Amino acid sequence: MRRSLQILCLLSTALGLLLSGCTRRTTPADDGVRTQTLLLGNGAEPQSLDPHLVTAYTDQNILLALFEGLCALDERTSQPVPAAAESWTVSEDGLTCTFHLRAGLRWSNGEPLTADDFVQAWRRALSPALASEYAYLLHPLKNAAALNAGTLNDFTQLGAAAPDDRTLHLTLERPTPYLPALTANPVWFPLNPRALAAGGGMDDRANRWTRLALVGNGPFTLEEWRANAHVKVTRNPHYWDAAAVGLNAIIFYPTESPETEERNFRAGQVHLTHALPPTKIATYREQNPAALRVDPFLQVIFLRFNTTRPPFDQPAVRRAFALAIDRDAITRSVLRGANPPAPHFTPPDLAGYTSRTRLAPEFTQARGLLAQAGYPDGRGLPTIMLQVRNDAQQPGMAEVLQALWARELGVKLEIRTLEQKTWVQNQQALDYMISGAGWIGDFADPVTFLDLFVSTGGNNWTGWNDPAYDSLISRAATTTDAAARLELFQQAEARLLTEAPVTPVFFGAHAYLIHPAVRGWEPALLGFHQYKKVSLQSQP
Repeated sequence: MRRSLQILCLLSTALGLLLSGCTRRTTPADDGVRTQTLLLGNGAEPQSLDPHLVTAYTDQNILLALFEGLCALDERTSQPVPAAAESWTVSEDGLTCTFHLRAGLRWSNGEPLTADDFVQAWRRALSPALASEYAYLLHPLKNAAALNAGTLNDFTQLGAAAPDDRTLHLTLERPTPYLPALTANPVWFPLNPRALAAGGGMDDRANRWTRLALVGNGPFTLEEWRANAHVKVTRNPHYWDAAAVGLNAIIFYPTESPETEERNFRAGQVHLTHALPPTKIATYREQNPAALRVDPFLQVIFLRFNTTRPPFDQPAVRRAFALAIDRDAITRSVLRGANPPAPHFTPPDLAGYTSRTRLAPEFTQARGLLAQAGYPDGRGLPTIMLQVRNDAQQPGMAEVLQALWARELGVKLEIRTLEQKTWVQNQQALDYMISGAGWIGDFADPVTFLDLFVSTGGNNWTGWNDPAYDSLISRAATTTDAAARLELFQQAEARLLTEAPVTPVFFGAHAYLIHPAVRGWEPALLGFHQYKKVSLQSQP
């Protein structure tokens, strides 16, 4: 009898092992479909989740889940659509704009959200002490630029008033047709004054309110932020449109290596990658085209020159380096044709504007400029340090530049590959010689690219200060004639490319991988995604 029991036990164990071997193991992506939890590659660890202090696109991705502006941006058209505001009106002269908030708006902690919360947030963003890099996006408001510069100190003079809890009356310095689209940007988001006060001073950059108890007004709320591991957000029950939110949670993974992200996707660790190594694009096109997405992207990848540090304090040196770039070779060899070369800074056909000025490889002229600056055949130049972000594109771009500049200019170039946080901080502190850089449009207009480099621009990061350029951008801001405005931009871009505090390399295209269960993830020219429209659907 005992022997029969032993045999039965062995047979039962063997059958169990056989059945478990036939059962497909579920992956985190499979579990995410079941629980409606989107697993999202996000490229880098957040520097901040404070809407007034973020500068990185990857940080902004998370903020779009946690907060909501007066308007959101439609992914396909890049046009503003109602969000926290249900409607708005603009006066005939274009100098006043009135937004009407939805009834019953609440913060994620259940407190009522009022129009004055927007006003208080904008005053904070403009505080000179806070030094918000994106504060200039608020400058269309009357007196905003003067308050931001500290030449006016009475913040009640800001052109933003809340006559009641659901009405915002904005007075503008000048007609700004794209103002509703501006309000979709994080620096325009409302902030909860009480949550801010609990973390420290209102205009203190070290305020820890986002770590203590982040209170937002978006479709999701922060559940967990584990440094260098993940940021998890969960459905916000107090969001005005909570019934339309398809996901229960989103987990953002700060995976800086595109190669690691691609392996994670194949292993079922994520539903969406932030990027895809260019070397993998052809393979996916051939073997798994359903997983590959290459979306248009309003972006330029460029080089910043530190104009405060020799030898790049000389325009002739900067222009020599700019003219000794074969942009077509970079897009062919590094990007496998996924991105177009950028012969000018502003992406083409942007709200009716395409730059007339073009950059092309002019190696003889570049060598002449370098000799004119006192460095014939590169003699006398120090070793040039180029810092790049450790992403899917910039290190490969740097290697091509290293070979080109050595061959054509006699330059010795060293490459530093950095994680995003250090890469950004070095640019902000002007602690570099040349830096790879990127810019994604905040809205669909050439000004979002060209006003970067005014002398007071919070995202200039080159040390370049050119009164002639400032004047052109300022005149464009007050010009109501559309053709005359675009002509001023033509002149400004021509000066930018000639003086060369920066030089463009290639335009954007967003190559990434997407799981077949993902629904509602629209191509987004500006990179703004409305997470409430996203869901996960089980596959048959």
